[in-house]
Amino acid sequence: MPKNPTLASLAADLASGATSARKLVEQCIARIADPAGEGQRTFIHVDRAAALEAADAMDRLRKANAAPSPFAGIPVSIKDLFDIKGQVTRAGSRALDDSAPADADAPAVARLKRAGFIVIGRTNMTEFAYSGIGINPHYGTPKSAWNRSVGHVPGGSSSGAAVSIADGMAFGALGTDTGGSCRIPAAFNGIVGYKPTQRRIPLDGGVPLSFTLDSYGPLANSVACCAALDAVLADEPVTPVTPRPVKGMRLAVPTTVVLDDLDDAVAKTFERALATLSRAGALIERIEVPELLDVGMMNTKGGFSAAESYAWHRFLLASKGDIYDPRVAVRIQRGEGFLAADYIDIIKARRSFIARTEARIAPYDAMVLPTTANLPPTIASLADDKAFATENLRALRNPSLINVLDGCAISLPADREGEAPVGLMLAAAGGSDRRIFELAAGMETVIRV
Repeated sequence: MPKNPTLASLAADLASGATSARKLVEQCIARIADPAGEGQRTFIHVDRAAALEAADAMDRLRKANAAPSPFAGIPVSIKDLFDIKGQVTRAGSRALDDSAPADADAPAVARLKRAGFIVIGRTNMTEFAYSGIGINPHYGTPKSAWNRSVGHVPGGSSSGAAVSIADGMAFGALGTDTGGSCRIPAAFNGIVGYKPTQRRIPLDGGVPLSFTLDSYGPLANSVACCAALDAVLADEPVTPVTPRPVKGMRLAVPTTVVLDDLDDAVAKTFERALATLSRAGALIERIEVPELLDVGMMNTKGGFSAAESYAWHRFLLASKGDIYDPRVAVRIQRGEGFLAADYIDIIKARRSFIARTEARIAPYDAMVLPTTANLPPTIASLADDKAFATENLRALRNPSLINVLDGCAISLPADREGEAPVGLMLAAAGGSDRRIFELAAGMETVIRV
């Protein structure tokens, strides 16, 4: 079996008897345990016994024609931020080690289980989800799938989620996205990552970063895989995505902010993808979106993430602040100086930003932009705090705009085989999820030609 099959191909193999849930789980466990691989850094906890037991149960149900869905028996990974009944939710930290085990699954986890997906384990992440880089000093940092002998960052905060997919340790992953945390690691590992419209998937049962900006989304090997997982997470029927023809797509490339300070390889790959889409008949227009400048002003004091994370962490910081990753703690502590008036100001500013930006992009099917300004930096190069801060902001800048917009967005790999990983992001206003999947499915293979 290839390392990166789609959910549809796995479902077909399960239905035909070409494979079984037990075989799939055993293959994933073997890849996680491979001492030459990244499994030990990708997973914080592997639920081997429970996964094998669930696999056997799904095989019996399928044999009795009672499988809960075509995907029953397919292993998925869960970011360590989510509650799983009977397990401690650490959110990539050591500060929550003594927390009580969860007494129920998070709704997002429960929905995956109800469809028959098998939880293979909990994936590593940036501590408390507060970085787009993916470095974790507590549990180690899984290396990006690209140029592994050198060691590049995996992207964050859903770092282990992306590596688990890229390395075939799971076939779908549940991540979170507050400023790009599904899309950045997807871009850095050459896979697909999706940030849904926030209101579609309940945020209960997860450790929050910013309840205003947080959303829960999937990472997987294809657009169709992400669409299927997203439907399950949103408690909607799973229906096949019909790819839209590239010819006639109306796409806007913002020239404000998002094209600034791009790595040369990012700029080259992005422009090549646009040229390919244009030749295939897409109508691409470069437009100014001056509203995007507002986001930087909203973030001058740390924005929603600083204010809302400090509200959640302030007592834990007081008692266990010395355990935190200092790079995470300092970002949370910015919220201490956030006045109530400041918070009210950015709520009002965001409301205006959403209304004006939605009006600006309404004539187009979607915006298209580079997922990140940078290629994945080497882990070694970010030992310096200043270098870390610079690259973190470059990774977060473009995807975070869509969280502030309360929109939806997908990151597709745009690089060709052998090239550095570059993500192309399609984004639109909130509620456009189905359209984004259709557009992305239409251009998924075209942009890499």
